[in-house]
Amino acid sequence: MRYIYILLLLAAFSFSAIAQSKQQQSVATAVEKLRKAMIDGDRNTLTAIAAEDLSYGHSSGLVENKADFVEHIASGKSDFVTIDLAEQSITVTDKVAIVRHLLSAAVNDNNTPATLKLRVILVWHKEKGEWKLLARQAVKVS
Repeated sequence: MRYIYILLLLAAFSFSAIAQSKQQQSVATAVEKLRKAMIDGDRNTLTAIAAEDLSYGHSSGLVENKADFVEHIASGKSDFVTIDLAEQSITVTDKVAIVRHLLSAAVNDNNTPATLKLRVILVWHKEKGEWKLLARQAVKVS
């Protein structure tokens, strides 16, 4: 009887780990979709992936709402040429996901080439089966 209990307990932990990794994979897919949309300036994807109550914080201290964030990227005012993500971690609890990563980017804002290196935290919320970006904050890496 003791062995059956141990096997059931191990099976429960295994199922939990598999479910968690599937959730993490779906969040990672949403992060990649956001990354590509930011490089492409894809207004439709940016609009679809951002939550209505988005709070998008820049390393400069500027905080944008959804409309400002989408317009800033889609208009080319903030022009990401490349975005590379490293050291990414994803934690999922129910319908909330927290993503942390190191973002390295080449930008061409106002026709001025530059590079960025930022630590970023993203907060995602699952709405109607889809992950939506609810909040983002970046800080400069010194």
